[in-house]
Amino acid sequence: MFGNDDLERIREQRAEWEEETLEPFLDAGERKERFATVSNHEVDRLYTPEDIADMDLDEDLGFPGEPPYTRGPYPTMYRGRTWTMRQFAGFGTAEETNERFHYLIDEGQTGLSTAFDMPSLMGIDSDHPMSEGEVGKEGVAVDTLRDMEILFDGIDIGEVSTSFTINPSAPVIYAMYIALADEKGVPREEVRGTLQNDMLKEFIAQKEWVIPPEPSLDVVTDTIEFAVEETPKFHPVSISGYHIREAGATAAQEAAFTLADGFAYVEDCLDRGLEVDEFAPLLSFFFNSHNSIFEEIAKFRACRRIYARVMDEWYGAEADASKRLKFHTQTAGQSLTAQQPLNNIARVTIQALAAVMGGTQSLHTNSYDEALALPSEEAVRVALRTQQIIAEESGAADIVDPMGGSFAIEKLTNEMEAEIMGYIEEIKEMGEGSVRDGVLSGIPDGYFHREIQEAAYEYQKRVDKGEEVVVGVNRYEIEEDADPDLLHVDPETRDRQIDRLESVKEERDDEAVEASLDAIEAAIEGDENVMPPIVDAVKAYATMGEIMAVFEDYHGAYQETLVTV
Repeated sequence: MFGNDDLERIREQRAEWEEETLEPFLDAGERKERFATVSNHEVDRLYTPEDIADMDLDEDLGFPGEPPYTRGPYPTMYRGRTWTMRQFAGFGTAEETNERFHYLIDEGQTGLSTAFDMPSLMGIDSDHPMSEGEVGKEGVAVDTLRDMEILFDGIDIGEVSTSFTINPSAPVIYAMYIALADEKGVPREEVRGTLQNDMLKEFIAQKEWVIPPEPSLDVVTDTIEFAVEETPKFHPVSISGYHIREAGATAAQEAAFTLADGFAYVEDCLDRGLEVDEFAPLLSFFFNSHNSIFEEIAKFRACRRIYARVMDEWYGAEADASKRLKFHTQTAGQSLTAQQPLNNIARVTIQALAAVMGGTQSLHTNSYDEALALPSEEAVRVALRTQQIIAEESGAADIVDPMGGSFAIEKLTNEMEAEIMGYIEEIKEMGEGSVRDGVLSGIPDGYFHREIQEAAYEYQKRVDKGEEVVVGVNRYEIEEDADPDLLHVDPETRDRQIDRLESVKEERDDEAVEASLDAIEAAIEGDENVMPPIVDAVKAYATMGEIMAVFEDYHGAYQETLVTV
């Protein structure tokens, strides 16, 4: 980008600046001896063209909408339309969450995102003994298709895009949504949305699973194969770094482990016989956005560049859509503090701005009270308004890749790319040339857990020493109201949910349910795609727990003890 003569002149000018202008000021010292990001990546005082002297403008940067997509997956980005504002919502029963969905749509939200309670996430019904005390507490309870019908009452699922944050039991929720579309007369090829369905991430970080890793991977690939044929506008998996970061990973670890999981799914689909350009456009990703704004922007840009190159060079992708990394972002829940919760509005704004300037396709902004309870209606509105202010008032959405060309951002992007690729190559080596096999061996070996645990421990040590300032926690503390106004889930939620579940069981055809469950078992045993019989089962009003029990009975519950973070 710069000639040798230019670089030599810049070096001379910098040396002169350091001696004549900077040196006198250093006598008074700087705020800290060392400046670093949240991930403890050291940052320099100043960046110049010297820092990106080896950068190839065409190969490394390019233009928006063209490989390697460093500057964004689409040429107009937010000048065409803003990112999807997709606030996460779900609590209590389907009726209560449906009310919240309508509220968010009325307030200007452009996509729905569904949170499920722990029993639903783990594939058990609300009347299961282990569900007691958990029904509707951290998301909506969904036991049967009846709940899904109520959840989307009055919502046109042919028009709205819906995201489902669920993993072990994701195929059942996917089947329910397809069955609902069939009921409403919405063609399957028009159904839009995203299923999280990222089981590899569960074994690495979030720790929700029902069956072992390899059969879990088979089921994920079943959903991808089914989506290619039946719901080509629906993303059957959202490869998620969010939870990896929340567990304590650095920005580079989050990006590397997420991309590695994505490449593992790619390899499994290729082994299934799918064509890369057939399924790759349906893959989506989900990242965290933390406090260090420049590190986060660099992370997003580096991920796009790496994905484009790897999909091309390793997996032979030819279609642009197969090499174009698309991702959802959520602001960092781990950064929210119970102390002085209104400060979280500022944190979330910084994190959301980083996501936007990094080129996200959709965004969830956390509510300021989430460190205390499920978000109140007021807090949800403030979180949504934060996105709307960034989109409509800040100007951040008016320039494509506004940080592109910044010496600091380009240097950080290059450094991030190198660190991420270092991890991915290590995982590939663990699998003897296969990223999938590397991930599958790294899970029981504890590789991912050790890496994350060490990063989390180092961060907490810096916080405890005061090297990492958390405003309101280890600096600028105040006396606070010990009883803030919070959202509480009605304690009778479980009773109402069980009443509906019992009613469904009384009304349904038990023989049809039994036959549908037998068909799922036959598909598993015959190594066939399990999605068609699951769709039939939910249409017969088989419950979440009944369907997931078929998988557990066949494969055995996954009881292996893993290292925990």
